[in-house]
Amino acid sequence: MKITLLVVGKTADKHLDTLIGDYCGRLTHYAPFELRVIPELNGKGKVSQDVQKKQEGELILKAISPSAALILLDERGEQFRSLEFANYLQKQMSSGRDIIFVVGGPYGFSKEVYDRANGMISLSKMTFSHQMVRLFFVEQLYRACTILRGESYHHE
Repeated sequence: MKITLLVVGKTADKHLDTLIGDYCGRLTHYAPFELRVIPELNGKGKVSQDVQKKQEGELILKAISPSAALILLDERGEQFRSLEFANYLQKQMSSGRDIIFVVGGPYGFSKEVYDRANGMISLSKMTFSHQMVRLFFVEQLYRACTILRGESYHHE
């Protein structure tokens, strides 16, 4: 079982990238973890939002295993408190399947990606940039792992 965070495009802000890298490094102590980047589309400003979502969707679907659980980070997804997310993660991990969490591009996901998804999670009712979501999510994933191990990172 492996956990992957799949993102569209590199993190543009070096400060965010450093923080994301720190949490990614911490996560490897709990489970096999990988942050995978799908390159941004060439000429993306020259196509419609729908075309961009469709093209990004094709790249996302090519990057995932058919047997993996695909969980989208999407504003319409289910919201969890940190303890609830830890329990959700534990259930996903106990299936033995690889888990792929996906942060899409700035316009979200194509219909084909939504159709393939096994679940959706929302980090907030607020809208965050798809770049910032990466940091928030890897921190919450790390927090969930520490909760499952009974470590003192999370206080409640």
